[in-house]
Amino acid sequence: MLSVSLRHRFSGFALDAAFDAPPGITVLFGRSGSGKTTVVNAVAGLLTPEEGHIAIDGRTLLDTRTGVSLPTHRRRLGYIFQEARLFPHLSVRGNLRYGRWFAPRSAPREDMARVVEMLGIGHLLDRRPGALSGGERQRVAIGRALLSGPGLILADEPLAALDEARKAEILPYFERLRDEVSVPILYVSHSAAEVARLATTVVALQDGRVLRQGPAAEVLGDPMVLPTGVRGAGALLEAVVVRHHEDGLTELSAGGVPLFIPRVPQDAGRKLRLRIAAQEVILSRQRPEGLSALNILPGTVESIRGGEGPGAMVALATPAGRVLARVTRRSADLLGLAVGVECHAVVKSVAIAPEDVGGGEGTA
Repeated sequence: MLSVSLRHRFSGFALDAAFDAPPGITVLFGRSGSGKTTVVNAVAGLLTPEEGHIAIDGRTLLDTRTGVSLPTHRRRLGYIFQEARLFPHLSVRGNLRYGRWFAPRSAPREDMARVVEMLGIGHLLDRRPGALSGGERQRVAIGRALLSGPGLILADEPLAALDEARKAEILPYFERLRDEVSVPILYVSHSAAEVARLATTVVALQDGRVLRQGPAAEVLGDPMVLPTGVRGAGALLEAVVVRHHEDGLTELSAGGVPLFIPRVPQDAGRKLRLRIAAQEVILSRQRPEGLSALNILPGTVESIRGGEGPGAMVALATPAGRVLARVTRRSADLLGLAVGVECHAVVKSVAIAPEDVGGGEGTA
């Protein structure tokens, strides 16, 4: 468990944030300038806040009241940067061993062969970083961080410097870290798709303060918490792969509701996480017929949030979980939407992008 409480002022900005991060991946989520990197720098010991307390499993890293402030090299942290920052004169094997060389003798040690297998870098061990792709370099950087015997891994927007193809390559490895490694991870992101795929816990930040913290599905599905704005709004559903169809679609079950998405590689019985963007959802008071859209989720209106413009965010409770729909206030009025009203959420299969589908934890 990571426990963080910080207060610090810069010119024109004040950070006042506190949260607890359980095992898994805790994502600091918010716009640029919300305070995410400031929090990470304080945890890393690169910034000493005016007031603060930071502890990992009861081990105090910082306590400004008692004067405790461990230097960075004594905090037992693994850091994954936006750029891999590998040593160019060392092979992949040498970079991995460098991380291991710094592991404290008392720290639990990850098996190097297991880390190499988990990250799929066995065929790269004799190469130099200059001969690797951006995604391969970042996988090696993850391995180096793991092998340093950390009590916590910090990942500051580790996919920001990669193109979409390389991001798609790396995301499954972070999912494996979440599911297979005991070391907690504090991950910085402003991408709703990344958060939906990876987060165990979300800490939503805005203007230096915590809007909300909790399980990913609860925070992302809260229409009152939109740290990156309405265009980034979307709900997180958990589903199970039922079967793959010959026409290229995969059938899922989410709370007993059938959903169809473009084919995914996971086998039947595998759990998935599915992000449905609010702007891709259409609402209907009656169950629609004669539509090309295959996904229809019955539900009940939980809340309606109006904005300054013509839009409204509707939260719908469905058997699959909470779904958000971004509609106009005119549409909401014409449909007679109000809390407690029954309606249906309609989603096109092709509207669910591959980057919005990730592996869940385990099988059904």
